[in-house]
Amino acid sequence: MRPDITKAIKKIDTKEWKKVSVEFGRSAIEVLVPPNCVELTMGDVPVLPDPQKAIEEAFSNPISSPPLEEIIRKKGKPAAEISVAIAVSDITRPVPYKGESGILTPLLRRLESSGIKKEKIKIIVATGMHRPSTEEEKIEMYGKEVVEQYTILDHDCENNDLLESIGKTRRDTHVYVNRDFYFADLKIATGLVESHFFTGISGGRKSVCPGLVDVKTIQKFHGPHYLEDPHATNLILEGNPCHEEALEVAQTVGVDFVVNVNLDKDLRLVRVFAGDMIEANLKAFEMIKGYAEIPLKEEFDIVLTHSGYVGRDHYQTAKAGVGALPAVKEGGIIIIAANNRDLINPIGSPEYRSLIHLLKLQGPDGYLALLKSPSWKFTKDQWEPEVWGKVLRKVGEDGLIYCSLEIEKENYCILPGVCGLDFMKGKRIKPSLERAQEMVQKAVLFAVNRYREKGIDPTMAFIREGPYAVPVLEKN
Repeated sequence: MRPDITKAIKKIDTKEWKKVSVEFGRSAIEVLVPPNCVELTMGDVPVLPDPQKAIEEAFSNPISSPPLEEIIRKKGKPAAEISVAIAVSDITRPVPYKGESGILTPLLRRLESSGIKKEKIKIIVATGMHRPSTEEEKIEMYGKEVVEQYTILDHDCENNDLLESIGKTRRDTHVYVNRDFYFADLKIATGLVESHFFTGISGGRKSVCPGLVDVKTIQKFHGPHYLEDPHATNLILEGNPCHEEALEVAQTVGVDFVVNVNLDKDLRLVRVFAGDMIEANLKAFEMIKGYAEIPLKEEFDIVLTHSGYVGRDHYQTAKAGVGALPAVKEGGIIIIAANNRDLINPIGSPEYRSLIHLLKLQGPDGYLALLKSPSWKFTKDQWEPEVWGKVLRKVGEDGLIYCSLEIEKENYCILPGVCGLDFMKGKRIKPSLERAQEMVQKAVLFAVNRYREKGIDPTMAFIREGPYAVPVLEKN
């Protein structure tokens, strides 16, 4: 542990402090925070008492759409000859595909009861530019029985043989889409509707774009001319260029039916939205906006948040960083507890590692200038460092404390912000909840002391749901 950190944390008396439970992967750690710390939490919403019944009711009474059985009858060929493609999310999204709240098995059962042959169904993992799913991840997401009995394919945005041109969008993007999905007689999109830090919300159209499109479309969709637009942010659809582009692509491809879900703060099933891609997604948007938005009257000196389920690596944890921005003061401190549990790449892809290092070397403005330069060649994953740049612009390198045990000490040097391992005694050992708790706790003590040394009793907030909550500063 750094000597200045050791000295700083000894000065803080935590006798009157209170405990908060910080989500850490599938577990939680207990962290002491000052008594004036405000817990920012999403609104309570009742969970479904009988998920299976609710799923069946959603299928039987779809939103602005005929039921699947009627859609199948109108396809103009015998059900046994109809090909079906189902777009599903990968391991980075907590979509309830299996188990008591699972949406996939009821969907497959309904298709087959309508005469669809099992061998005519393809389940396509809408990876976008994420790496392919491992066999273990597929089983974890969709269940062993589904993996063994159905064809499951990972989308590959760089394999031209698997892509089909659908022409240009109004923004002059020449789009190619997954052939297996595009040429299926019946196209179904599934996923989770939650706030999204540049498309406004996830789900619906996003399963197709960026989930099932080509690399160049994804690049443009994630380019600075889209991401730097002020409307490209959480829970905003109107005027959002990312939302509008994705919607146009999905409409051109022609999605017949969607199955989307909302989850509560503890990732329990709240509502199932099945039916028309646009209307079902809008209904889900209205609901999530009602309980995910957290109005704020003021910003805070220190904000504690976490990477949530989505933060399997540093790349995905950008959602937590940018999500905390409305709650933190200019020049304040954001502490992120990150369970970067991806065994293959806890930081991200090789391209991301290079680009996040480039951000650290060039700073946020220098990095953005590079992206906008005519000579810059678009590089995979360049958008997440751009998003981290938004965090650095507001709090600076010293204002971002990143607490992850899975990232090796020697790799922290390429990441922006303060290294969480600097708060640990001795050498890095196998990650554990106890060590994670120690690291985050000391980061909080250090942050509080930094203000107290200036004669300031800092204000503090804890974002209970991390990247899923949406703090919004009320304008005077």
